Amino acid sequence: MYVSTGYSDWKLGSEASQKLRMVYNAQRTYLAEHPTESPSSLTAAKVIPYLSDNSPSLPTVESLDGDDLSIKVTVSPPVVVDGGSNYDPSGDTEDGLWDVGM
Repeated sequence: MYVSTGYSDWKLGSEASQKLRMVYNAQRTYLAEHPTESPSSLTAAKVIPYLSDNSPSLPTVESLDGDDLSIKVTVSPPVVVDGGSNYDPSGDTEDGLWDVGM
């Protein structure tokens, strides 16, 4: 049972990272076309047209508790947020789980 839970947690973190990387790529593409803008001025409406999956909205991320969490685009790289706070239960902001990795 423990192994199954660990795998499920890893899978959620991995899926979150994939979505964050997609948003990060859209964010970088937008900023490349608008070099005078800063990430802090970004909005979902500005980034959405650059998403690789042609989605009409920013993706959401499922937390370990099953809640839908949003992605904050006003920082680069983008982060998953839960009630305004960064959400990364892996504890490492560069491991590629719940973050874009480095």
